[in-house]
Order: sequence, then C-alpha cells, then structure tokens
Amino acid sequence: MNDQKVGHQLQLVQREKLTVTGVTHLGNFDDREISLSTASGTLTLKGEGLNITHLDVERGNLHVSGLITSMQYSDQGISSRPRRSNLWQRLLK
Repeated sequence: MNDQKVGHQLQLVQREKLTVTGVTHLGNFDDREISLSTASGTLTLKGEGLNITHLDVERGNLHVSGLITSMQYSDQGISSRPRRSNLWQRLLK
C-alpha cells in the first residue's frame, strides 16, 4: 500500500510567473492579492496585475501571472468574507 502525502511546492520565474502545487482551496482574489489554502498553510500572494491563469483544485495546481511582490504563509484559515480594510484604504486615499 502506498502512503502518499500531499506535497506543496512553489516555482517562481522572474517574479512574473508562479506555479503552486498542494492547493486545497482558493479564497479571495483580485488583481493585487490572492489568498489560498495549501498543504503547508494559508498562502497570501500580493502584487500588481495578478491573474489566475490556471486552477485545478482536484489536482492542487494553481498558475498565476503578474508582478509578484510578496508571498506570506499563515497558519490561520482564509476568510470567505470580503476584505473590508481594502475598501477603507481605497476610500481614504
């Protein structure tokens, strides 16, 4: 019997193309931020012009294009609620 653990990998090319494996859930996303759950915790991607070019949750694959400026892990789950702080930031500019 084969015990297969769900793996998680990131492959970033020139900060413009990202491939993520081990994706279990896609949360909130827009052209500046993408939140997703992975086998290693919650991953938040930030950048400019972010675009999800491929998503296959069954296989756990995600491809993102755009300028990626930050990748941050958290052990907290992602929220399915819309982000309110982002709205306030835009209104107060």
